[in-house]
Amino acid sequence: MNRAVVPVFIPHLGCPHQCVFCDQRAIAAPEAPEPEEVPAIVRRALPWAEGGQLAFYGGSFTAIPEERQEAYLQAAQPFLQSGLLGSLRVSTRPDAVDGPALERLGRYGVRTVELGAQSMDDEVLRRSGRGHQAEDTRRAAQMVKDGGFELVLQVMAGLPGDSRALCRQTAEQIAGLAPDAVRIYPVCVLRGSPLAALPDYRPLSIDQAAEWCADMLEVFQRARVPVIRLGLNPTEQLAQSVLAGPYHPALGQIVQARLARRQAQALLKTCPPGAHVLLQCPKGQLSTLRGQKNDNMAWFRREFPQMRIETAEDPAADRLQALVLDN
Repeated sequence: MNRAVVPVFIPHLGCPHQCVFCDQRAIAAPEAPEPEEVPAIVRRALPWAEGGQLAFYGGSFTAIPEERQEAYLQAAQPFLQSGLLGSLRVSTRPDAVDGPALERLGRYGVRTVELGAQSMDDEVLRRSGRGHQAEDTRRAAQMVKDGGFELVLQVMAGLPGDSRALCRQTAEQIAGLAPDAVRIYPVCVLRGSPLAALPDYRPLSIDQAAEWCADMLEVFQRARVPVIRLGLNPTEQLAQSVLAGPYHPALGQIVQARLARRQAQALLKTCPPGAHVLLQCPKGQLSTLRGQKNDNMAWFRREFPQMRIETAEDPAADRLQALVLDN
């Protein structure tokens, strides 16, 4: 199965509220295409996307007037019927999900529904201008799963009123909903967003975002929930729109390396203080273990100055392990 995704950005369509952090026109596209423009978008993505998904991102798809929803979905039908596309994906709000909406999506070949949960704390949701509560996410997630769709949940770190503890609690509650995948987005302050005008808001630093998001990543990994995105997709347009906050083109790698650092630290604490230790990681994870620009290795040297620490990949390993070579 081709997992390629052909994105169609419909910024803010159907959104009944202005969330304080949001400006989809800066993140994705300045305007939504008309339904009759969708076939050209698909054709430009062929043949590399053949058999993949067409995804409607950036708005609240099921809150768009039904006639326009159906126009977008209908525009994709020739590609589904010919096999050039395998399925459709939509992104929407938890409080815009009901039986008729899901029936419509299923009838037109939608396989994946993404819900913008953002937080499972009602006060954080209120201060962020979301206009829905955590219970809406729980209800909608169950309806999506019961409808036979793939469920993807989006969460954020660093919203107004948020804390590291609340972020972990959000991750735990989201993992408890058993989604097929999640996305984690630390909050960046975008030019023109309401958040940019809040004088008392302090965004996370990159280091704070790495810690908070690593907490969430750890929860999802333990629950075996795939994390398909960490941080905003870097583009030149977005880079020019970010006023403050943890924007970094390699943020996902930074977060993964931070979690690997924690796991290695726990192993190293079990080793004799002056030992020669080999940290072995599964194949393909060596750069994550060592950290971006080897910053994890520098951290290990500072925290364990009496140890001699080496790293290597073990193709047979399924997790990180520490081998004491000598004392």
